[in-house]
Amino acid sequence: MKRRDLMRGFIALGGCAVCAGLARASEGAHWEYKGEHGPDHWADLDKANAACSVGGQQSPINITSAIKAEVDPITVSWKKSAGKMVNNGHTIQVNMPEGSSITRDGKVYDLLQFHFHAPSEHQVDGKAYPMEVHFVHKNKKDGDLAVLGIFIAPEQKHDVFSMLAKNFPQKEGAEVQLDAFSASDFLPKGLEYWTYEGSLTTPPCSEVVTWMVARQPISVEAVSIQAFTNLYPNNARPVLPLNRRLVLMSK
Repeated sequence: MKRRDLMRGFIALGGCAVCAGLARASEGAHWEYKGEHGPDHWADLDKANAACSVGGQQSPINITSAIKAEVDPITVSWKKSAGKMVNNGHTIQVNMPEGSSITRDGKVYDLLQFHFHAPSEHQVDGKAYPMEVHFVHKNKKDGDLAVLGIFIAPEQKHDVFSMLAKNFPQKEGAEVQLDAFSASDFLPKGLEYWTYEGSLTTPPCSEVVTWMVARQPISVEAVSIQAFTNLYPNNARPVLPLNRRLVLMSK
């Protein structure tokens, strides 16, 4: 916790470095998922990316063991609303209007955006799913981030994901204004989850994220996954060592 408090102090002094970090996916030094601008070199591309190399609480991870614990349930309050979908050059991201949030441990985090990775960034016992969606939330008071990750498997039609897939912006920088939809349709039937302290999975890899990874995946049509992988066949950062962290699991 002391490490996390120290990072929060840096955020305050730096005028919300996390806010800047969230924007760096399409700004800042050019980075990619392979080659000389890939994950092994992110820290070399910009001094601000130092945590990508030297950080000890990096994400994603391979979840191989977890401790059953009395972790608080996640209360999801996502309102049906419109959003703006953008191809930012690294993923398809849907920016959400104010009004949706999650609550955990009595703390409210506002939904900022959600985006996709293929294959999944987190793994379970060495297994990756075809895709993973990340719902990024932020607490207004202290700037803490809470990200809910949900695995995606190709089994059956998913109306909302199918709607998004049919409208994926094909070119970097392109945007699509969406009609109102329910992000809650992305939630699995049960919201049991793993949780751990980690980082952004893109530069600058800031270690300021509480991760919650749903244990149950959702199902979508294979053709919808193909629509994403046609654009981004591999936009997943490789898993990083857990080091001395604990992964807790809701009972």
